[in-house]
Amino acid sequence: MSDFAMTAALLVSLLLILGSGVWVGLTLTGVAWMAVTLFSSRPAGDAMAVTVWGSSSSWTLTALPLFVWMGEILFRTRLSQDMFKGLAPWVQGLPGRLLHTNVIGCTIFAAVSGSSAATCATIGKMTLPELTRRGYPEHMVVGTLAGAATLGLLIPPSIIMIVYGVAAEVSISKLFIAGVLPGLLLASLFSGYIMFWALRHPDQVPAADGATTFRQKLAASRSLIPVVLLITAVLGSIYTGIATATEAAAVGVVGSLILSTLQGSMNWAAFKGAIMGATRLYCMIALILAGAAFLTLAMGYIGLPRHLAEWIGTLGLSKAQLIVALSVFFAVLGCFLDGISIVVLTMGVLMPTVQAAGIDPLWFGIFVVLVVEMAQITPPVGFNLFVLQGMTGRQLTWIAKVTMPMFFLMCMAVALIYVFPGIVTWLPEKMAN
Repeated sequence: MSDFAMTAALLVSLLLILGSGVWVGLTLTGVAWMAVTLFSSRPAGDAMAVTVWGSSSSWTLTALPLFVWMGEILFRTRLSQDMFKGLAPWVQGLPGRLLHTNVIGCTIFAAVSGSSAATCATIGKMTLPELTRRGYPEHMVVGTLAGAATLGLLIPPSIIMIVYGVAAEVSISKLFIAGVLPGLLLASLFSGYIMFWALRHPDQVPAADGATTFRQKLAASRSLIPVVLLITAVLGSIYTGIATATEAAAVGVVGSLILSTLQGSMNWAAFKGAIMGATRLYCMIALILAGAAFLTLAMGYIGLPRHLAEWIGTLGLSKAQLIVALSVFFAVLGCFLDGISIVVLTMGVLMPTVQAAGIDPLWFGIFVVLVVEMAQITPPVGFNLFVLQGMTGRQLTWIAKVTMPMFFLMCMAVALIYVFPGIVTWLPEKMAN
């Protein structure tokens, strides 16, 4: 059987099983089992046991459940309400006014969450009813929230960065720091779009609330102090070299427990809900990672990574053309798979090609996160679209339509980090080792 026929058979099997509704992790494991059994002489059970144990016992991965737990704790606190109270007075004078709370709120929550869906749900519960009640256009409220919530993947700590770092063997601490400036760039693009829209449609922007003095704004900002301190503790400990990403995750969990206790929102039910929610989410991610590791091994047995790299090499693509091709490739995958599945499925195959093309793996990690962010708002499997559909009751097609400007802004961000790679690499080069 030719290599192409083997690859096609496995790919068709993968798509059919995924399409039938089987869990992603189990699908990956099943297809890998078939590949090892049919196309290699190694016992499939032995290969699976060794690979699954190796992929799940990595010390680096310890950061993942800790950051997930931190986000779950904060998800159950009064953080979102406090953020709205602290942010609203400062954005009243900007074109677009309170629409900016979507962007700034998601930016802040992304720095303590790591999950796009959690960011969307948390900030959405706060801004959707409030902005709608004040008369802001629903298409702008929903569209900017869907786009800004994707910052949960880019601004550290990021679950998908941890997954990429493990898969591509890149420093997770440097990935975290590398995501800061691109995240702020994307947030600035979103806010810039809101101002541009507001200047073109001034009649659709509700009047500002009563004028507030500078002292009143500072007083309202006191509610932001706890979360700012938590962000500083987590990211500052990584940047200064005091802590690794895993140790910083532990700092984040302890800090979020203290924060929620001082807020008075931590009780047994909230603690139990947070730890159970984190356990369920991490078990899902761990199953996907284990299945992907086994599938990567199986693909190695049949020589797929080597053949794909050789094929791409024969195309004679320049670095820019390769980046464009990969952007389209990830965007198409994002229509059918979630972000974590995309990363763990493709990194083992693509990294040799990427490195052969002279692309920095650190820069490529941020690029991957950006294009996977786009997948969060592309139908039919855009997670943020599902979250917003549940919160608004609107059709998925309508939500996707009003989110399209955010998608194009993300494309602009990809172009900017390609033209100016220092946006990604400058901060990691300055951080303490």
